[in-house]
Amino acid sequence: MIQQDLAFEQIRTWLKERSGIFYTDQKKELLFQRLSRVQTKFGIKQMSEMANLLTSGTDRKLHVAVMDAVTTNHTFFFRENEVLEKFRLQILPDLKSRPTVRLWSAACSTGDELFTLGMIINETLGPEGLSRFQMLGTDLSSTCIGKAELGVFSTRNLEQVPPELLRKYFVPHGQGQYKVNTALMSQCTFRRLNLNNAPYPFRFQMQAVFLRNILYYFHEREQRKVLDHIYEVVEPGGWLVTSVTENIRDLNTRWEPYATGIYRKPGRAA
Repeated sequence: MIQQDLAFEQIRTWLKERSGIFYTDQKKELLFQRLSRVQTKFGIKQMSEMANLLTSGTDRKLHVAVMDAVTTNHTFFFRENEVLEKFRLQILPDLKSRPTVRLWSAACSTGDELFTLGMIINETLGPEGLSRFQMLGTDLSSTCIGKAELGVFSTRNLEQVPPELLRKYFVPHGQGQYKVNTALMSQCTFRRLNLNNAPYPFRFQMQAVFLRNILYYFHEREQRKVLDHIYEVVEPGGWLVTSVTENIRDLNTRWEPYATGIYRKPGRAA
């Protein structure tokens, strides 16, 4: 038992160093469950063996599988509608006259959030307005990115989508599944990116960034680092949207509070 606990701590430290993600003691059981599934899949008998393989860097497939397992969360369309309404009513009016808008979903999981934003933009500004948005979704999990690029979702993910929007933006794709239509899919690009690895590889600054339901995986120091890295790639006057349950006001960042879950970078774009 002691050996297993030591191996578990070794993996938890490895994960933090590689991704910045840290499972607190309150989430140790969740992490253990996710690691156990990978252990079974790879036929690894002892947690110590997994720890040795990860720290030695000799098994790339195991590395990817562990990262996927510990970063994959349940997500769904139209999550936290309160924040989405603020985006529609307060942020979109500020962006609608721009010739190009770069919007980034910085922990996009399987793409539910980015597709949701695309629907909101299209319903608010119309197809011409949506065509001016360059929409990027990134995630640490390569499995999530692959699913986002497919754009196929179960009815569980789509429970919060109004029926009229489901008919408008999705097509049936097998039993109990729907696929994002071509028009919406063509507006969204997905890439793998580790938020802990800066500087980020962007040529142009962003106008709006969504960073929701991910910060609680980081220690406070890493939270500040990620928020600072994102600050550097957002233009003056740009927007940051977080979850209503993730308050960054006490982290002493350069972001200025605007409303619950919404922050701005001071200044105006040139």
